[in-house]
Amino acid sequence: QVQLVESGGGLVQAGGSLRLSCAASGGTFSMYALAWFRQAPGKEREFVSADGWGSRITYYADSVKGRFTISRDNAKSTVWLQMDSLKPEDTAVYYCAAIYGQGRPGRGQRDYPYWGQGTQVTVSS
Repeated sequence: QVQLVESGGGLVQAGGSLRLSCAASGGTFSMYALAWFRQAPGKEREFVSADGWGSRITYYADSVKGRFTISRDNAKSTVWLQMDSLKPEDTAVYYCAAIYGQGRPGRGQRDYPYWGQGTQVTVSS
């Protein structure tokens, strides 16, 4: 069973950048598909980006496409979310999630059994 710990959140002005990290332990990292979700106050948790097992496929929510980039380093058991051109509507708690052995993981919360504790991202206007 994999454990996930996010870091890198903070306060940034609109137009700025942040890089979130998610460090994994307790599993064969390279065999997991990884994803980022976010939850803004009063809203449901939503899909942001995913990276399939073997990094053969990555995809993004339309709202972040062209601004966010997901990447991973299997040797470091870490996945990152580079967030550029941030907007106030990107303000949310960002969560890392994982599922074993999915080359094409889903976009729903229920598709992922493993979750981190979340990291707050606040974008000021």
